[in-house]
Amino acid sequence: MVLERSDRELIDACRQGDREAFRALFEAYKDKVYSIALRFSGDPATAMDIAQDTFLKLFSSIRDFRGDSNFETWVYRLVVNSCLDHKRKTRRLIPLVDEFLHNLRASADSLAEVLLAELQTRVRAAVDRLAPDLRIAIVLRYTEGLSYDEIAEVLGCSPGTVASRLNRAHKALERRLAHLAGKKGERHA
Repeated sequence: MVLERSDRELIDACRQGDREAFRALFEAYKDKVYSIALRFSGDPATAMDIAQDTFLKLFSSIRDFRGDSNFETWVYRLVVNSCLDHKRKTRRLIPLVDEFLHNLRASADSLAEVLLAELQTRVRAAVDRLAPDLRIAIVLRYTEGLSYDEIAEVLGCSPGTVASRLNRAHKALERRLAHLAGKKGERHA
């Protein structure tokens, strides 16, 4: 059965135009690609667009995969590029108030659910305001659970650069979310 083939066999079959091999690769990676796109974009419809773009890139450039890195790393790189391409194309943000009102209507069952939804929205909005290179580092580290070395390979940079990007992202998020922890305006004597 096609789904039991190794990635290398599937890649070779795809290069020869085997539709079942394409389907098997899609099935194997669709959830991971969509997950990264969703965490980056914060919107299911946008994530679907990004995932679709990623698979179009994957299938049109599969002949370019040289095997210098792990295939999964190559797929990560494609989805990262699709996310960044999409960000460059759209340059729009969803207003926090609109998202909060949507969450309020959807979660009106209890005050705790509403407050949790608002907190998640604010955190997501703070992550969304990060520069794309910092945001994708956060997504790969905390959503996908990649190590610094794996992120470095996906992004084509050094692990030190990954550490620096994550550090800058953490500091930016801490500044933007300090008010949620009651630290706004506090001064130590």
